[in-house]
Amino acid sequence: MTDTLVPRSPFAAPRVATLAVVAASVCFGLVPLFARALQEAGVADPAIGFYRFAFSVVVLAPFLPRAPEKRRPAVVMTATGVALSLGWLGYLDALRTLPVASAGVIYMSYPLFALLVGWVLAGVRSGWRGWLAGAMILAGAAALAEGGGLGGAGWGALAKALAAPATFGFAIVILTNFVHGLTVPERLFCAALGSVIGMTPLLAATPVVGFLPESGATWLLIGGMAAITALLPQLVYTAAVPHVGPGRAAAAGSVELPTMIAVGAVAFGESVGLREAVAAALVLAAILVAPAVRPGRAGLVGRKRFFGL
Repeated sequence: MTDTLVPRSPFAAPRVATLAVVAASVCFGLVPLFARALQEAGVADPAIGFYRFAFSVVVLAPFLPRAPEKRRPAVVMTATGVALSLGWLGYLDALRTLPVASAGVIYMSYPLFALLVGWVLAGVRSGWRGWLAGAMILAGAAALAEGGGLGGAGWGALAKALAAPATFGFAIVILTNFVHGLTVPERLFCAALGSVIGMTPLLAATPVVGFLPESGATWLLIGGMAAITALLPQLVYTAAVPHVGPGRAAAAGSVELPTMIAVGAVAFGESVGLREAVAAALVLAAILVAPAVRPGRAGLVGRKRFFGL
């Protein structure tokens, strides 16, 4: 009798998966470079979000889940994408009103959202190492906030900016615990489709000039943003995250913060001093501290309890 060989995921080893999450997150950290350029070119925020995710929907359309047993996890992943679209708008608003580093500081609270949501919905316990990693990330964020603050923006801007880490932390938990019936391309297609659905109603209030730029250079920026900060890194991230769990995935993804600090300094002339260096060091150290938590019995219980999967 011959055994059927099942191809092993290239990200099966937690160390390899962690490095993959880091690489993808560096690409995510480049979003401000493209987003601010598009904002300056007059492209509206809902249009920026729509194009970023619509490109993935078109490319991944062949992976639309069709099997009856995949319908429920597909709906869960699509609904998660709708939530992510709202967080994305909050993030773009933060980039308009706050320094890039400050927007990154607020966004980097998502590991704590991932830990809290993972505990509430899936019963995932990261232990003291996961919470220590979250505390280190918050300490790094606090080091930046003490110097940069909200850049003159009010508490309303802060509240909108918090939508991004809340929804992304929620999405990490969904990816690692609730959609194992879907392949990586199917998960990404459903998330991108949900994000497009979430953005579409907002486009009705967007002037044509803010939705259809006339410049070829602007369209190149849109294409670059869609491929470099969305489709390619999301494929890698979505494939790697289930092999490390929400704790380490959230911590490894925190390299977005030093990436954003570098973008703010190089592209937008924002100052980088001791506080920024300390914050980056704490975030990188958190990657080593966070445990590799795999979805297990607690996650299965959570799936049955909350989604009936």
